[in-house]
Parts: sequence; C-alpha cells; structure tokens
Amino acid sequence: MLLLSASLASAPAVQAEELSRAALLSASCEGCHGTGGRSPGAIPAIAGKSADYLREALESFRAGEREATVMGRHATGYSDEEIRQIAEYFSKQ
Repeated sequence: MLLLSASLASAPAVQAEELSRAALLSASCEGCHGTGGRSPGAIPAIAGKSADYLREALESFRAGEREATVMGRHATGYSDEEIRQIAEYFSKQ
C-alpha cells in the first residue's frame, strides 16, 4: 500500500517535469509561431492543432519530405520523444 501511495504522489511531479521540458522545447517555436503557438501574422498558428498532426508535420520536416525554408533545420535537431512533447504541448494551447 505504501508503494502505491508513493507512486501516486509522484505522478504530478513527473507530469510537471514533462510539462516543463515540453515548455522549454517549445519556447523556440514561439519566436515565429507566436506565444503559445498563436501566430499573429503570416507564419501558421500551431496552437490547438492535434498532436498527431503536429508530430507528423515535424517528422516530415525532419525527414525532408515536407518542403520548408526553416522548419527542416529546426526539426532535424529533435528526437522522436522531443517531437512528441512539442506536439502535445501545442495541441493543449
């Protein structure tokens, strides 16, 4: 019972750590896509898009399958897990 209580108590801490990591990774995206992914200009808004859509887009940029000026270079630096975290983060904005 004690082990179960300890693991349940640590769940929010793990979620907060992942959120912090996702927010940190996503900060560079906000330079072009706007705060929270809400672009005020010509760059596409990414806030609220589905996590699957965002993940697939980032993976396509990374693989060079989707044409882009800057996004291919950005996406190349992210691991699969980092792409998942970024996609989840912006899908919840």
